[in-house]
Amino acid sequence: MGTSTKGKKRRKKGCVEMKLTKPAVAGTLESSDAQVTVEPGPEGIELSIQSSVLNQYGKQIRATVLETLERLEITAAKVAVVDKGALDCTLKARVECAVFRGCGQSDSNIPWGGAVK
Repeated sequence: MGTSTKGKKRRKKGCVEMKLTKPAVAGTLESSDAQVTVEPGPEGIELSIQSSVLNQYGKQIRATVLETLERLEITAAKVAVVDKGALDCTLKARVECAVFRGCGQSDSNIPWGGAVK
């Protein structure tokens, strides 16, 4: 009588599946911003970070980027971040934007405030 969900991933209503299909960029190289480039990868996340504050904040930058990718369910990508002193909220926004662009999502399909918090 009931349907089995064994082996199937349950998604929140209104959320779209994220799979990178093309390279994409978000952000600028201005002060207090970051430029994030994403492109499809074979498997796993390959992350490179350039930052003038890498020694002080490198672990936090890495954690923020990886956490955002995880929330978006991106499991295979090459990601490059050029940080110019961006806050965590800016990094999250740039990663989200680059991923949405790389997935070919239109403005009407982006679950702002839904899948990403």
